[in-house]
Amino acid sequence: MEINLSGRDLRAFLAVANSLSFSQAAQQMHLSQSALSTLISRLEDAFGTRLFDRTTRSVALTAAGEVLASHADQLLSDLERTVTAVRDVTALRRGRVALAALPSLAARVIPPLFRSFSEKYPDIQLSLIDTLSEPAFELVREGRVDFALTAANPAYADLDYIPLTTDSFVLLVARGHPLGRESGNVEFTDSLASPHISMSRHTSVRQYIDAAALQNGIGFHPAYEVDHLATIGAMVSEELGVAALPAMAADVISGEGIVRRPLVNPVIRRSIGLVRRREGSLSPAAEAMLSLLRHQIQNPPAC
Repeated sequence: MEINLSGRDLRAFLAVANSLSFSQAAQQMHLSQSALSTLISRLEDAFGTRLFDRTTRSVALTAAGEVLASHADQLLSDLERTVTAVRDVTALRRGRVALAALPSLAARVIPPLFRSFSEKYPDIQLSLIDTLSEPAFELVREGRVDFALTAANPAYADLDYIPLTTDSFVLLVARGHPLGRESGNVEFTDSLASPHISMSRHTSVRQYIDAAALQNGIGFHPAYEVDHLATIGAMVSEELGVAALPAMAADVISGEGIVRRPLVNPVIRRSIGLVRRREGSLSPAAEAMLSLLRHQIQNPPAC
């Protein structure tokens, strides 16, 4: 049997059950006695039994009314907590946002984003998974994160990809390297005279380089393949070779002995954007995070 109970129904019932007076309960509920009687009658009809025995002189709970009275306070309390919880989510007083990001973006973009968000919404729990492009897409597809910040990947056509910015490749060289003694643009083919230290084939960085080399008829055969930016930075510093990286990834590599120069002929750019599921909607907290992320990327801090 389906019974529709509202908070108003429960409050009216409890007002009568606690006072055993329709007149007092009506005053408490700011209702006329006839309106309160109608409400209680509807409640009794819904349960299919009388909840009160009423005479001109007295009001008493029936056995069914006693049972309802023993549960009504808890029901009303649970309902009010539920309403508060829902309103807290909407008002960003509670909730959780989970996102995935490329390691370079997790190091450069996410920390100031999380700091700004936490200052504004301190009660929202934040979660970050720093991972490569394909796993980031999979995390979104599986619903384990609200969205991902990563490079474009046409293999995931079932997900929405929203471009946010582009990231141009630069060449990292040691200051003592012949290419490090000059400034300005450097042609990709000129860099190939030196050993290249590259990210592994399964990374989006490497895939962009391989695609650009193929499109321009350039053979790209790196001397070293590694998985971590810190390793590239250390190897470049030791003059073991040069490295072609997106500017955002290069920003993560620190070292006074490393020079970076824009790569040209070809200019290699990767699209950085937001990945989210096509169906369903984001939570209010995730929407707020997304809005802040867009603003941060479109208005980067002055260097």
